[in-house]
Amino acid sequence: MKTFENYKLKNMNLKNRIVMPPMCMYSSDETGIANDFHYTHYVTRAIGAVGLIIVESTGVSENGRTTDRDLGIWDDKHIDKLKKIVDGVNNYGSKIAIQLNHAGRKYTGTASQAVAPSAIKFDEKSTVPKELTKDYIKEIVLNFKEAAKRADKAGFDAIEIHGAHGYLIHQFLSPLSNLREDEYGGDIKNRTRFLKEILEAVREVWPKEKTIMLRVSAYDYKEGGITINDMVEIINEIKEYIDIVHVSTGGLIPVEISAYPGYQVNFASTIKEKCNIPTIAVGLITDVNMAEEIISNGRADLVAIGRELLRNPYFVLNEAKDRNLDINYPEQYKAALK
Repeated sequence: MKTFENYKLKNMNLKNRIVMPPMCMYSSDETGIANDFHYTHYVTRAIGAVGLIIVESTGVSENGRTTDRDLGIWDDKHIDKLKKIVDGVNNYGSKIAIQLNHAGRKYTGTASQAVAPSAIKFDEKSTVPKELTKDYIKEIVLNFKEAAKRADKAGFDAIEIHGAHGYLIHQFLSPLSNLREDEYGGDIKNRTRFLKEILEAVREVWPKEKTIMLRVSAYDYKEGGITINDMVEIINEIKEYIDIVHVSTGGLIPVEISAYPGYQVNFASTIKEKCNIPTIAVGLITDVNMAEEIISNGRADLVAIGRELLRNPYFVLNEAKDRNLDINYPEQYKAALK
């Protein structure tokens, strides 16, 4: 099965095509430092043979987190515990990335006021964010750059820049949340400028042989927002700086979404075809047969399985065993196979 075949991105050789996407655990504290729970959570999925594990949304600044319980990477004090997770995951043959994020107007913590490209709140319950000055924008670009340096020091195999789900980069990309009249607003090229500057800065410090991923929301589910054609244009504008696109949808505004198994796969397929770049498909994919169809038909290169891996950290091992596939089953658990 192609799902269980190796896949190589730059110097990162994945033992299968299954990805654990970043999912917030809200299990740190105001320090943003990873703890024993995070170590157990991620290393358990590595024992379970997941090919690529992406650590949850991690704030590049204190007010870049969604909540005060999210992980952080804005200070060197975060490196040691993250490195422990990286080493643990790598010890079991899995690769590991970290998602770098700034929440923008979705920040709900207590460190400072939320910020955004324009002073438009997320919903009726949210506070009005502070509109970013150009100097503050430059500061956040530097935050991403410094975060990438720390991620490299921690030994991560890849990084993922979070440009989806209504967080700050997405807020700049969408005309629904970006009403700026300077060079960061207006047409698609201007709205993409912030993302492009982040990627340029990150590329200066991230090793050339290591993978850079980008998470995007390819559709805003509201008239006047981002469409798949817009996202193709955005990706083509910045694809020289990235190696793979992790394709999701929504999150910018409160809107009802008709979600069903594989509901986002066509977006990944379109970007793969029209941008000529590898993609990760995600969205209620819970079955290896679904993953196999997506990969074998060339609709995406990797498949992210989130909720099922929360329910069953040994999903990959068990699926391979049930299909009599050759997999390196942990010696300690082989008694269960008799």
